[in-house]
Amino acid sequence: MLVVMNHNATEEDINRVASYLVSKGFEARVSHGEVRVVVHAIGVKEVDQRDFELLPGVLEVIRVTTAYKLAARVSQGQDTVIDVNGVKFGDKYCGLIAGPCTIESYEQTDEIADALSKSNVKILRGGAFKPRTSPYAFQGLGEEGLKIIRSVADKYGMGVISEIMEPSQIDMFMDYVDILQIGARNMQNFNLLKELGKINKPVVLKRGLSATYEEWLMSAEYIMSGGNNQVILCERGIRTFEKYTRNTLDLTAIPVIKKLSHLPIIIDPSHATGLRDKVSPMSLAAVAAGCDGLIIEVHSNPDCAICDGAQSLYPEQYDELYQKIKQIAPIVGKVVL
Repeated sequence: MLVVMNHNATEEDINRVASYLVSKGFEARVSHGEVRVVVHAIGVKEVDQRDFELLPGVLEVIRVTTAYKLAARVSQGQDTVIDVNGVKFGDKYCGLIAGPCTIESYEQTDEIADALSKSNVKILRGGAFKPRTSPYAFQGLGEEGLKIIRSVADKYGMGVISEIMEPSQIDMFMDYVDILQIGARNMQNFNLLKELGKINKPVVLKRGLSATYEEWLMSAEYIMSGGNNQVILCERGIRTFEKYTRNTLDLTAIPVIKKLSHLPIIIDPSHATGLRDKVSPMSLAAVAAGCDGLIIEVHSNPDCAICDGAQSLYPEQYDELYQKIKQIAPIVGKVVL
């Protein structure tokens, strides 16, 4: 339930509503938007909404019928915009993230970051802990990998995004990264989601291999219900019967999520397709469909990459794609920073 306040409601009015919600067994959370203040009633309780409509300063009471309350489009009047290192995701903005699948060494990371800095990349991606299907595959450099990517990113004035695997790693990640990424396999790791709700850093939440839109948004709700509203949804392809590509990129997710939620949605064309020559066309299609950002794998020598070299662009290919994105984005009302 949402209690929308009048534009001239006082702090006393707002506090009165919040206190009344608490007395009815709800958790009350106040959201100050650009044009209105909304008091969110978190919890499942049966109440007579007229009791709230009669309180001083209340404009209207809206019942949220979806299972996800905070992530729902109706819960706030404008799109959420998340700013990381000057790169914005959401509303009219389309943010770009690029870098290697995994951190292999300082030299490898530095070489890639140097090339990407010339293409205006301001957020560097790179895995230090790698969830792999096979237990015998490379699992990442761990904290040493985080140290490397942080050092390289600082050198080039970049932010850092990397994937976290479990709650025990949160303190470590807070020291090194600007965005914490939840991989597809952890989309419903609810203990991890709850803990990430307690931090004050953006979280990129990837869609599970077979997750519905509602399940995806409910996972976002776990994070937001803990107090962290800085959630970026990431479509990275879903599992279907088709085997030609690594996964099937569901571009329909862009307009659907924008209808259902105010959260930004970005696209990972690298994992979605698994094929280098498909990354650029799918990136352009995603931008044309109105996505709020892209996260793309780039490697200076993909043939020798430890993992996912086949889906990694060469730096010059990324730069060519970046130039095209800058041409397409304004046509759909997007700004690329």
